[in-house]
Amino acid sequence: MLITIEKVIILKRVSIFSSISDETLAQLALVMSEEELDSGEQLFAKGDLGEDMYVIISGKVRAHDGETTYNFLEDKDIFGEMAVLDPRPRVASITAVEPTRLLKLDRQSLYELMDKHTEVAHGIIRVLCSHLRERIADINALNAAS
Repeated sequence: MLITIEKVIILKRVSIFSSISDETLAQLALVMSEEELDSGEQLFAKGDLGEDMYVIISGKVRAHDGETTYNFLEDKDIFGEMAVLDPRPRVASITAVEPTRLLKLDRQSLYELMDKHTEVAHGIIRVLCSHLRERIADINALNAAS
């Protein structure tokens, strides 16, 4: 189990939390739990309802729909940020490619933190905008190749 300061150090390296004060990150670290996945273990499936987002401490996961891989995510990457904000079904499955350690943040804890610290909401908005821009670039590249 990581101690709070170790979690803060990890969170500081994650894009969504990089501009948040150490004091706020310490509060966040206190409400985040740890999970471990074995290689090949599925965390959740496409279509599952979810209310948690995750930060990869170490390891690697695959975001996929069946055999179609959307992305590989590694140390300090985040996923599940849409589910933590929007209670709709997951858009992809997540399966560990190798032994993986995660920090998990649930919706209620995130909302309470955003109420007290708007910079947390700003970080999430920044990441979601970045994801949207990447998907638009992907669509443009596919259209150009057609």
